[in-house]
Amino acid sequence: MSTGSSDISGIQSALSQAVREHWVLFLVEGIVLVILGALAIIVPPIATIAVDIFIGWLFLISGVAGLITTFGARHAPGFWWALLSALLAIAAGLVLLAWPVSGAISLTLLLIVFFFIEGIASIMYALEHKAELTGQWGWMMASGIIDLILGVIILFGLPGTAAWALGLLVGINMLFGGASLIAIALHARSTGSGTPAPRTA
Repeated sequence: MSTGSSDISGIQSALSQAVREHWVLFLVEGIVLVILGALAIIVPPIATIAVDIFIGWLFLISGVAGLITTFGARHAPGFWWALLSALLAIAAGLVLLAWPVSGAISLTLLLIVFFFIEGIASIMYALEHKAELTGQWGWMMASGIIDLILGVIILFGLPGTAAWALGLLVGINMLFGGASLIAIALHARSTGSGTPAPRTA
């Protein structure tokens, strides 16, 4: 047990040291994410199409790679299932790239399903573990309710919400992620500047 805890503390210290040494890179990355997040929030339709195209390329590349791997191991069991999976990934990628607006609607439907599942799961978990989560179950319950409300708003706003929902959520995520990186970088700079210089012989 002590060996495991020492390994974890060693990893944490190494990570902190890396952040202190390269805080400028973290700061630049944070600023870039904040700018991109703000742009995505200001113009969410463009961000939605960008997400759609990005996912389309992911499907296409993974499908082509799967197809090559499947034919390379065509004598292995499950060849036809692997082939079908690769072809479906390629088809999905081509559809998302050729018709990004329709793809955005499909991705928005998946987002709605995610919000509903996540919201119900959070509410059920908060209710079932109310005794163990003293002082915290209310926040989890509120999070689940907010997820359900977002899902309902996006669902009843279709197809109009498909133009901005994905882009807006991605923009918010990038904005908060970039702000976190900036805070980490500035904290690492302040703590690193106060460390004494190494002694020279």
